[in-house]
Amino acid sequence: MTQAHAIFKENFLEYASYVIKERAIPDLVDGFKPVQRRIIHTLFEMDDGKFHKVANVVGWAMRYHPHGDASIYEALVNLANCDLFIERQGNYGNILTGDRAAAARYIECRLLPFAKKVLYNPELTEFVESYDGRNKEPVVFPAKIPVVLIQGVSGIAVGMSTYILPHNPLEVFDGMAASLRGESYELYPDFPGGGIVDVDDYKDGRGSVSIRAKLNTKDPKRIIIEELPYGTTSEMMIRSVEDAAKKGKLKISSITDYTAEKVNIEISLARNTYSQEIVDALYAYTACETKLSVNPLVIRDNTPTIMGVHEILDFHAHHLVEVLEAELKLEKCHLLDKLHYRTLERIFVEERIYKRIEQKRSAEDVDKAVVTGFKPFSEKLLRPLDSEDVERLLKIPIRRISLFDIEKNHQEIETINEQLADIEKKLADLTGYALSFIAELKQLMSDEDHKRKSTIKKFEMVDVKEVAERNLPLRYDATAGYLGYDVKKGNTLFDVSPFDRILVIRKDGSYQVIDAPEKEFVGKGMLYCGFADKDELAKVTFTIIYQEKTYKYLFIKRCQILSYQLKKLYPLVPEGNFKIVKLSTFENAELNLTYKKKPGLRILEEKFYFSDYRQRGVKANGVRLAVKEVASIRLRAVKEVVHEDQREPSLFDDDEMEKE
Repeated sequence: MTQAHAIFKENFLEYASYVIKERAIPDLVDGFKPVQRRIIHTLFEMDDGKFHKVANVVGWAMRYHPHGDASIYEALVNLANCDLFIERQGNYGNILTGDRAAAARYIECRLLPFAKKVLYNPELTEFVESYDGRNKEPVVFPAKIPVVLIQGVSGIAVGMSTYILPHNPLEVFDGMAASLRGESYELYPDFPGGGIVDVDDYKDGRGSVSIRAKLNTKDPKRIIIEELPYGTTSEMMIRSVEDAAKKGKLKISSITDYTAEKVNIEISLARNTYSQEIVDALYAYTACETKLSVNPLVIRDNTPTIMGVHEILDFHAHHLVEVLEAELKLEKCHLLDKLHYRTLERIFVEERIYKRIEQKRSAEDVDKAVVTGFKPFSEKLLRPLDSEDVERLLKIPIRRISLFDIEKNHQEIETINEQLADIEKKLADLTGYALSFIAELKQLMSDEDHKRKSTIKKFEMVDVKEVAERNLPLRYDATAGYLGYDVKKGNTLFDVSPFDRILVIRKDGSYQVIDAPEKEFVGKGMLYCGFADKDELAKVTFTIIYQEKTYKYLFIKRCQILSYQLKKLYPLVPEGNFKIVKLSTFENAELNLTYKKKPGLRILEEKFYFSDYRQRGVKANGVRLAVKEVASIRLRAVKEVVHEDQREPSLFDDDEMEKE
């Protein structure tokens, strides 16, 4: 490996790792990508209960985010539209219509109390230096809920990607509670735009889901789309319906978008067309039905890891217990410190220890006097007196000493002891405490906005080939050599759908299977065109009469075309000095050959029957039919079997041989 290759490999790995961890893939613990975490951290710093201009928030967040303001603004708008942590004020766009948010200087935001409840605890958060070393930013928040499941996430990194669908927060909380109780549970996606979801292939978040729009078909002449599939806007939906109508797959007269807070797209149908008739076509040809494949990739312990929904939820159920335990222990330490100081303060005032320092001349003597004064009361203290305690006592103002309320002090100590007892009770039953915390979260989200919006229902995906109508006239322009349903001149052969496959046999003796073309050059003098369905081809036997150009020998070959590769060109007769003079799809026919008159030639006419020649493989050569020079060929069906898609070629229907 050269030095240049080594440098490239090292730099590429560093770049790939950076993109994976620092930009595209969320962390399992708090469910945020770095830009989202920096936005939430900035809002925590700015939080004063009032709304802030988004432009101001973006500017503050740039202290932590090494990329441009556009990425911060877009991430903030997306976070706010999740309605989980950020309260909005102003035009944040519309996820249903696809309308963009107003400029950052016009809209405002602030943190919801819910964010503080489930994310914020600086004393339990690990901080690192920001990219320029001037500030500190969190590594991850000690999140108490699986944000990555509730909000959903998508991201593309170098060599990997993540796509996790959003879930209903109330159902996520129920799943966490069931996990803590050791009970089984099910968890399926729920989308803000509603829709009908088939979760049969969800496979615990590692598979796929099929999603349909909710259609109102009560009016036989009008269909109203009331809910959209996830990731589809009303604009995208209308565009897909209009495209399908232009291609003749749907018969509609107009489509109107009344979407605002709720989806309302009205499709008026064409004359003699009714709602129930085109529902399948809407699902097949438009954005009314879609399939999403999911890939639950997250950063776990600094490593990209694929985790199922149950695995993520079980992790967070136990992580909640750990965070709550850490918070209780932290609160207990604070209360013990507070109790210790209240006790010191009471003894300092009640026992008039402050009087001991009146005659002292140095700071050292003052400190010793306080320490000495507390020695008789050491058993009443929670811990030994230290220098910080002495310093704190000496800072008590005289006014506070003179107005010291012993009763109030005793009440505060009693309250602290009650709080400590409550903490001990919770620490003794952490699972029960976690369950009560989850119930409290559910109470905060018990409004209509957080109820399930998507309907879970099993349905079969509509196969576009099954609902496609053969209503496109396939034309062949013999003068120009073009075939297709977009060809304007020439003879109409038969009707096709865009999903049909067509077998074409060209004049040069080659054949090819192609998708029904809009317009494709197949050459002048096409010999055959028919459907290439294998069931249909099994019914067709081709009889080819071809001639060797030099000696004029005539050959017959009978075969079926049963296998092929799409768009690959195959020879039907031996390549080189041969040409086809007749092609027939008759099961059996009488073939009359009339020879050119020559001296000594007695037999001038012979009859042959297709049935006398067995079928051979499509790659096999034909059987020699005649060595005499043929003047004309006449073909008469003995027992004709004509299928709907068969067309007897007309190029050589005349009696005379084709002239070179």
